[in-house]
Amino acid sequence: MTTAAEQSPTYDCRADFADELAALARSDERIVAVCNDSVGSSNLVKFREEFPTRLINVGIAEQDLVGVSAGLANAGFIPFVSAAAPFLTGRALEQIKADVAYTHRHVILCGQSPGMAYGELGPTHHSIEDLSWMRAVPGLEIIVPADPAETRSAVRWAVASGKPTYIRIPRFKVPAVTPADAPFEAGRATRIVDGTDVTVIAVGTMVSRALGAAALLERQGISARVLNMTFVEPLDREAVLAAARETSGIVTAEEGLLSGGLGAAVARVVTERQLVPVRMLGVPSFAPTGSTSFLLEHFGLTAEGIAEAAHEILDRAR
Repeated sequence: MTTAAEQSPTYDCRADFADELAALARSDERIVAVCNDSVGSSNLVKFREEFPTRLINVGIAEQDLVGVSAGLANAGFIPFVSAAAPFLTGRALEQIKADVAYTHRHVILCGQSPGMAYGELGPTHHSIEDLSWMRAVPGLEIIVPADPAETRSAVRWAVASGKPTYIRIPRFKVPAVTPADAPFEAGRATRIVDGTDVTVIAVGTMVSRALGAAALLERQGISARVLNMTFVEPLDREAVLAAARETSGIVTAEEGLLSGGLGAAVARVVTERQLVPVRMLGVPSFAPTGSTSFLLEHFGLTAEGIAEAAHEILDRAR
């Protein structure tokens, strides 16, 4: 069944990332882009044309990519480090830990094409571990935008914050889901749909699917709350606790590994403070090779899969 969310126009958040970055760079000479031979895939071609001396291409050398960026930050620049998420986080994890987070450098790490966006290229190119890895690094803000508006807000926030930040930028197109009046604040989730029976907490590409699930559940007489947990770190603990108090349980949905990601963060809050059933949807192990749509269907990361998980929560609560 096709939901209204799935019928909405969809947008490429990489384009909004590049446009917002260029707009900020016009008024702030400290902003530079650093990439690993990924000018095209990061949508930085126009940035390079407009700011030829402010795009540094280190080649396919992700450890150098992060190390050079930390040096630029130390010299007063604001580097946006743009690379495919599996390689940025996997190959340069030590540099992210030691050169960026430990030294509190104002480096903005932009993981392009995360999750299972590279589909047919298989497990080596799937970036399902990045949220788990980045959450394990102290002092690193983690943002997972759900649509173009949040992508632009994330870029602006990262510049103004002065903090080391990881932004997960989706590759496949998503609909606009952010309410016009929604604030963009660290540690604050957006309640897109109110509900009293069950709560769905989603991030990134899963937010529109969570809205689709809420629409399906509404037709079945079930009231589902939908939270967009834009900041995985710092997590909005109060929104999680409110969901635990006010609804019968929580479903989490993320395009990533279950161990250590959004679901694990939510489960920790719930087990420490307000115990309710939690059903975590994500990827349990290495994902097979296949199209992105096939893989999301395979792991139940669809509106129907989220709705089914909500039914499981309600059955357990009874």
